[in-house]
Amino acid sequence: MTFDVAMYATIAERLRWDDLELGRFRTDRLSDGALRCLRYMSDVETHTVCYLRDLLVTPSHTDPEVTTFLTLWNYEEYWHGEVLDQVLEVHDVPTGPEHTRALRKRLGWQDRVSPIVQSVLANLLGPDFIATHMAWGAINEWCTHAGYSRFIAVEQNPLLTEILRRIAKQETRHIAFYNSQARHRLELSPRAQRITRLALQHRWGIVGSTVMPDDDVRHLLTYLFGGSHGLAAARTLDAKIDTLPGQAGLHLVERELQRYGVV
Repeated sequence: MTFDVAMYATIAERLRWDDLELGRFRTDRLSDGALRCLRYMSDVETHTVCYLRDLLVTPSHTDPEVTTFLTLWNYEEYWHGEVLDQVLEVHDVPTGPEHTRALRKRLGWQDRVSPIVQSVLANLLGPDFIATHMAWGAINEWCTHAGYSRFIAVEQNPLLTEILRRIAKQETRHIAFYNSQARHRLELSPRAQRITRLALQHRWGIVGSTVMPDDDVRHLLTYLFGGSHGLAAARTLDAKIDTLPGQAGLHLVERELQRYGVV
């Protein structure tokens, strides 16, 4: 199934939450574990513009459909971070520009070198890199969507549930684009399948693991994917990855749970 980028451009929008009374969180507070996860998710959503920076120096920037999507994707992700920040503020958790600056500063020289390294490698690989980018994006969006679904199930807070459902609804469009593009490009190129498989085997980590401290990654994975229900959700994600051309049997998500000692 193809994704209509032109249609998406007409319906992409900022997330709305002005009809919700976030002040209700003052009496129906989230758990400390939930707030730590929310802080993680907010930081990752806010970091989307930095991922976009890295991608625009690769062959992906030559495809107008891809760049149109990325522009709108970044816009929608920005508002996801904003609403999560507002929930955190109600709980007196510091947010805002100073927090974001500190996060980016903490990444140090690796953050400055990353776009250069990625640009060189991606441009040496050529157009097949776009297939890797699309597959990587599909997997990350699947994981993000599953993370929000697990968050709803674990915390069971009605107001948080409504917010996360609205975010997840927009994430389904992001999934549709990446998934459609990845399948099409991988099917066309056995070389792209090999490059993508190698990249995923050796470089992929759970969303946010390149930005957040290991202790925070471990907490998130334990909170969302710990126990039998969490492991089942992780294996469902791995089964989805198996359906991408040439990517069967990677077990990426369960491998991350093992890496961080969750299972």
